Amino acid sequence: MGVQVVLVHGIRTSATMWRAQVEYLRSRDVSVTAVDLPGHGTRRGEMFTLDGAFETIDRAVREAAAHGPVLLVAHSMGGLVSIDYVGQEDAPPVAGFVAASCTAIPRGVGLATYRFLARRFDSLPDRGMWLTNYVLDRTLPHETRPDFGAGGYAFDAQDVALRSLSVLDLLSALGRIEVPLWFINGQYDQLRVNERLFLRIAPHAELIVVPRTSHLVTAMRPRVFNALLGVAIATLEQDGGKGTPA
Repeated sequence: MGVQVVLVHGIRTSATMWRAQVEYLRSRDVSVTAVDLPGHGTRRGEMFTLDGAFETIDRAVREAAAHGPVLLVAHSMGGLVSIDYVGQEDAPPVAGFVAASCTAIPRGVGLATYRFLARRFDSLPDRGMWLTNYVLDRTLPHETRPDFGAGGYAFDAQDVALRSLSVLDLLSALGRIEVPLWFINGQYDQLRVNERLFLRIAPHAELIVVPRTSHLVTAMRPRVFNALLGVAIATLEQDGGKGTPA
């Protein structure tokens, strides 16, 4: 049975952000599932809860695990939630984990500032979409530009999702992750603040920093990110999908 990939998106966006990765993986005959978290994408209108997010990830992982070893790949908020999920005391059936753009502890002044800025941004005319489109038009390549917003933007879920993150005990979770773990950050990502701490605590982690890239590393340089997914898949294939650290 081949490696099964489960993709978890970041805040405000949806499963559509992974279109370049889905296309790449399917071209290699790799089975892939991209989920929508509560309040996002096809589930906008639902209330975001951590329990609902964990249930969504766990359902996708367990369904995939029936067909082969699972590589969980998650970005930003989805990555933070997935760190807590993979690091549960009763380890879920994940053979490897790619955590992109999520090496920051979402607490204290940093989280409060992020929430304040997000609320101010949301109060702008058209909820700031003119500014969002301006930035994305100038930072994302044409092949991924439509993907970030194709599933709509989860404005109403944003603040409750950010607030929920403060209860995650990421450092404890990281210490319990016994499968190969790759942190992938963009060179200019603002969430790199705790990457060295995360790397020190996680027993089987590697850090990869992609040059000339910001927080949206999956979309800004999709070919590089896809190549790194290929490395992760090859690693799991080499050890028979048992999640044995290299």
